[in-house]
Amino acid sequence: MVTSVVLAGGKSSRLGVDKALAIVGGKSLIQRVIERLTPISNQILIVGSLHHFNFSSGCSIEYRGDLYPGKGPLGGIYTGLAASKSFYNLIVACDMPFLNIELLRYMIKLSPDFDVVVPKVKKGIEPLHAVYSKNCLDSMKRQLDKGELSIAQFLSMVKVRYVEQEECQNFAPQLLSFFNVNSQADLAQANILAKGEDIQL
Repeated sequence: MVTSVVLAGGKSSRLGVDKALAIVGGKSLIQRVIERLTPISNQILIVGSLHHFNFSSGCSIEYRGDLYPGKGPLGGIYTGLAASKSFYNLIVACDMPFLNIELLRYMIKLSPDFDVVVPKVKKGIEPLHAVYSKNCLDSMKRQLDKGELSIAQFLSMVKVRYVEQEECQNFAPQLLSFFNVNSQADLAQANILAKGEDIQL
């Protein structure tokens, strides 16, 4: 079991509404994320959101404002790691409605020998669908204090296990675990996907 950190600090400018509250398959995006994370988490932190949602889950849900406001995902990840009760932490974005639990479990199992476990698919790395250890805190803080916000730059400074696309597809054949909602078109597609009864995430 790990702590799961949900980053909910984006401005949702392309979507036009609060991304966390957008509805997919009758549930808000953040509710869908929480439901998927609950079975594998002993703590869930929502970072960057001022909302206090009501969730029925088997683990505690806490809220944290960004320690580095306006510093993007790296600041949100740092905030979550600093507040977490766990050494290993699953970091995800609030707009990923089809998180694949078996893929996440696989990544968690890989984490003991690494500072970060992150998927690497053809379109690039997925740093907001990754496992980070508390070993990352010092390097992240140094980078944030210098105003350097690149996650790729941060990853070059720590021990990383990249989970290649073929590995990911053993659990998520269509790679929909990485599907995120940034626009109205994405939201419409997510609602179509959510209707599939036998969807292979």
